[in-house]
Amino acid sequence: MDPGEAAILESSLSIFYRLFVPLRPLPAALPGRMNVIDHVRDMAAAGLHSNVRLLSSLLLTMSNNNPELFSPSQKYQLLVYHADSLFHDKEYRNAVSKYTMALQQKKALSKTSKVRPSTGNSASAPQSQCLPSEIEVKYKMAECYTMLKQDKDAIAILDGIPSRQRTPKINMMLANLYKKAGQERPSVTSYKEVLRQCPLALDAILGLLSLSVKGAEVASMTMNVIQSVPNLDWLSVWIKAYAFVHTGDNSRAINTICSLEKKSLLRDNVDLLGSLADLYFRAGDNKNSVLKFEQAQMLDPYLIKGMDVYGYLLAREGRLEDVENLGCRLFNISDQHAEPWVVSGCHSFYSKRYSRALYLGAKAIQLNSNSVQALLLKGAALRNMGRVQEAIIHFREAIRLAPCRLDCYEGLIECYLASNSIREAMVMANNVYKTLGANAQTLTLLATVCLEDPVTQEKAKTLLDKALNQRPDYIKAVVKKAELLSREQKYEDGIALLRNALANQSDCVLHRILGDFLVAVNEYQEAMDQYSIALRCFLFV
Repeated sequence: MDPGEAAILESSLSIFYRLFVPLRPLPAALPGRMNVIDHVRDMAAAGLHSNVRLLSSLLLTMSNNNPELFSPSQKYQLLVYHADSLFHDKEYRNAVSKYTMALQQKKALSKTSKVRPSTGNSASAPQSQCLPSEIEVKYKMAECYTMLKQDKDAIAILDGIPSRQRTPKINMMLANLYKKAGQERPSVTSYKEVLRQCPLALDAILGLLSLSVKGAEVASMTMNVIQSVPNLDWLSVWIKAYAFVHTGDNSRAINTICSLEKKSLLRDNVDLLGSLADLYFRAGDNKNSVLKFEQAQMLDPYLIKGMDVYGYLLAREGRLEDVENLGCRLFNISDQHAEPWVVSGCHSFYSKRYSRALYLGAKAIQLNSNSVQALLLKGAALRNMGRVQEAIIHFREAIRLAPCRLDCYEGLIECYLASNSIREAMVMANNVYKTLGANAQTLTLLATVCLEDPVTQEKAKTLLDKALNQRPDYIKAVVKKAELLSREQKYEDGIALLRNALANQSDCVLHRILGDFLVAVNEYQEAMDQYSIALRCFLFV
């Protein structure tokens, strides 16, 4: 046989063996040599997810065709790495399926390892040490379930992890899921466990405060770290401030955060400025709220948090061009957050395109079901489209998520009044008055409902007088008092009220109402002046 024929025969035999001789199990890696599973693991660690997905898929098919090709521990690893690559590609349902298969494989592996005596094989020890954590697999499964909006399944999988084996991130996820499901006691327990392991977990602190845990109790859980770590003396004041936030004491919360913000080390902190802006908004001080949002935005041009409220305030002022620009800028930063959709929705709502606002609000809720501003936007759009009962559902959900925000109650009460349910509106307004306290905002809200019933007109007048004694510049109270005076045809009193309110501020609505009152007393020239000022305010805000 000549050399050429020998080479052809050797090549043919090689192909024959590849095709028809059964595959042999993958040998254990020799010391200093890597097997294919090691390569998959290294690619996963390097973030080469698309490469891991392709290779692990092929290897799993090989394993299915020849179950003896890989050991049980190797197949477990392949399933986990393949599931991780699916998770990275946002194929969450498929990832859950593969993670489930991996856990079943791990269970079978645990049983065989108990049955089989140790062989003394030194190569198996390193392999078992680098197996993916079963706890981590369950956490990833829970993440998949949350992305799929299957919170009950996420809770179930995490609940199955023994308490002693739960890491801080598992307890944090459990706490948030319990809170969302309305299970306050286990949520508090999980947040406290996070703080026990990580005493500077500030979001866990906020979680406890939002569940009515006393600020002093929360502060006591951080006392050791405050005393042992330098430059943390501000933390106890920070906890105190947010305790006021979650009890609805806006005035004391503002003063406390201002004292923090004035300290040189925390000056110009974007999170504190955002909190201040939100608190001013809750307190009805829209001017200062806008100023703080603008200050925060200048410090961080990529800021998204709180921009939905900022956009809403701008839209209410009639600054629709600014709202449109803000929406475009936020979409350029991220379209996976609710805020840009809410801002664009506010632009549509105040342009009286309610169907468009409804769509944008629904999209925002889809991205973040806890977005209060998105719920308020969608509720307002539904109300203005005459779908009051659907709107009521959204305002109630907003109240559940933010029980200290007055605008949530205002939206619900407006729905009751729109459907002539004055009794329900009165009950709700009285509950708000008792819950949030007698301040200018709650007094004005209760007065607004009283104005709808001829029997309670005098009560409305008393409530508005109390509100204006507390805050003479509160525009909503001034508008409602002017409305009452107009009904009584007390135009001179109304003119005095409006002039006093406009002495230290300019507002297009107040200038327009003053113009109406001046027309009623035949002061046409000054009325024209007030209408002109109102028009200029509207055009140049």
